[in-house]
Amino acid sequence: MMSYQLADGWTTVYFVRPAHGLVILHGAHIIDANVLGISSNRTTFGHRFESKKEIIEIQHADQYKEQMKAEGAVIVSFDERKALIKNALNEKAAHLSNQLTPIDDEDLLDEVTALVEYPNILAGEFESKFLDVPQECLILSMKANQKYFPLIDKNNKLANQFLIVSNISPKNSDLITQGNEKVIRPRLSDAEFFYSQDKKKPLKEYLSQLAHIVYHNKLGSQAERSERVKTIASLIVKNLNQTKLLDAVILTCDLSKADLSSNMVGEFPELQGIMGRYYALNEKISDEIAFAIEDHYKPRFSGDTLPRSTVGDIVAIADKIETLIGLFSIGEKPTGDKDPFALRRQVIGIIRILTEKNIDLNLNTVISESIQATKLAESKDLNSFIYDRLSNFFKDQGYAALDIEAVLAIESGLINEIPKRLNAIKEFLLLPESEDLASANKRVGNILKKADVKSSLKVNQSLLKDEAEINLYNTLDFVDAESRKEYMGKNYSGSLKLLCKLKNPIDQFFKDVMVNDEDESLKMNRLALLEKLYSAMNLVADLSKLSS
Repeated sequence: MMSYQLADGWTTVYFVRPAHGLVILHGAHIIDANVLGISSNRTTFGHRFESKKEIIEIQHADQYKEQMKAEGAVIVSFDERKALIKNALNEKAAHLSNQLTPIDDEDLLDEVTALVEYPNILAGEFESKFLDVPQECLILSMKANQKYFPLIDKNNKLANQFLIVSNISPKNSDLITQGNEKVIRPRLSDAEFFYSQDKKKPLKEYLSQLAHIVYHNKLGSQAERSERVKTIASLIVKNLNQTKLLDAVILTCDLSKADLSSNMVGEFPELQGIMGRYYALNEKISDEIAFAIEDHYKPRFSGDTLPRSTVGDIVAIADKIETLIGLFSIGEKPTGDKDPFALRRQVIGIIRILTEKNIDLNLNTVISESIQATKLAESKDLNSFIYDRLSNFFKDQGYAALDIEAVLAIESGLINEIPKRLNAIKEFLLLPESEDLASANKRVGNILKKADVKSSLKVNQSLLKDEAEINLYNTLDFVDAESRKEYMGKNYSGSLKLLCKLKNPIDQFFKDVMVNDEDESLKMNRLALLEKLYSAMNLVADLSKLSS
């Protein structure tokens, strides 16, 4: 533990390693200080085994990096070590075979970089019989347990060779290589054993164990959760009018969590879904269902692939909706930067599937029906949480904040239509009439809000007296019908473009007509006209949000 003074006071931090020395130099001069009972000086230590000197005396701060490398066999810069390791891994793989490359894993590379001071790359191998085990198991075992870099060929198939990042460079490295090969062999043997044992019974026989695996103490077991996912998936099938897929969706839901009680997933939880696919294929279940079992967890992280089939899409969305409505129902919502159940990721996953696959699913409807069908408590915070995620997601896609606000203000629930609406708004804002129409829309909204109209009004044509209001009514009658036609055909740009015909009639109306006429019937009729106008203008987005 180390305390030091900041501009606004003292702070305490935890230092993860025992401190043996302290070098603080400004140029060639020592800065006097005492930290953790150690006084500052200019001497330090190099690599425990490779250093040329027992004690290294740093003469000048500018010489620190080069002196540590030359005399101490320590590459001080993390970035330099990382680049060196990355290049050396690629060179070593190419030396073994021009068909092989080290697996790309930035987290593993960072971890290994932090573990070594002067890296040396070695190659090891294991018996090819282990390649009969699913390669995801072998890769995970090598990476997680031993920090090795597995090698794959150009078809992404695992080779029976791997790379080791060593911190020492002995003249004869065979002993190090043999030692690492000896260590990995029992790990791979365990994976082989788990896989062979798991395959001895069909997935359905694993289901009974799900009742004994707690999902959340307030939400029950994984078996209960699977039933909720199945209920929600059935609702999605109905909403998408995909009844022909119902049997496949139901079977996928039934088997989706079965591998949680397998030996392999018990040892490597990261393989959930992946092992379900292998076990399903092993018992000749269709590829569609087998891959959907794996894919219902997707996307698992930023940039991950999406499910490979409509069945996978449906079960993945259902699984994520169940997670959201379940955890929100018991108050387990994210706070600040804390999101222990990765609920933000669940929403982003739903958004990505719906938008990238262009799935016409009304998310608002499905969530509402799901809450009712599963009998989970409704949370008032869930809608705003999803709204915030939608807003952030499309900002990250490069859309303007005001455009997003305008589109999201119209709660259609069809997430896949949002990008199309945003692109239509972008085109609309290029039109010369757009700014005036947005301002007029805001003005109309304020008038209606101030009037506090409680029910939908209808325009009485016989009460239209002024030429300006008659002209607005006639133009609006045409524009409303045509723009709705375009809107229903999902031509949002065309729908917005038609609104330009309203600019002059609106301008003339506000110039010549007094909305709040002393005659109550005229006033209410004009409010009805404005209400009709407001509705027609805000089909695609709330244009008032675009007003500067």
